[in-house]
Amino acid sequence: MSAAFDRVWRWRKTLPDRKGTRCRIRARGTMNSCEIEFEDGARFIVSRFAVRKVT
Repeated sequence: MSAAFDRVWRWRKTLPDRKGTRCRIRARGTMNSCEIEFEDGARFIVSRFAVRKVT
């Protein structure tokens, strides 16, 4: 798994301590959901609206 952490967490209401933290999408699911992994190894299943690509 050499995928870079090319996304950033945006939502403050869900996981407020992670806002602005880099993550990557590990898997995409139905109904616009995905599994993300943060740089510290924590994984969550969240909405894809909550992550944005780093520019």
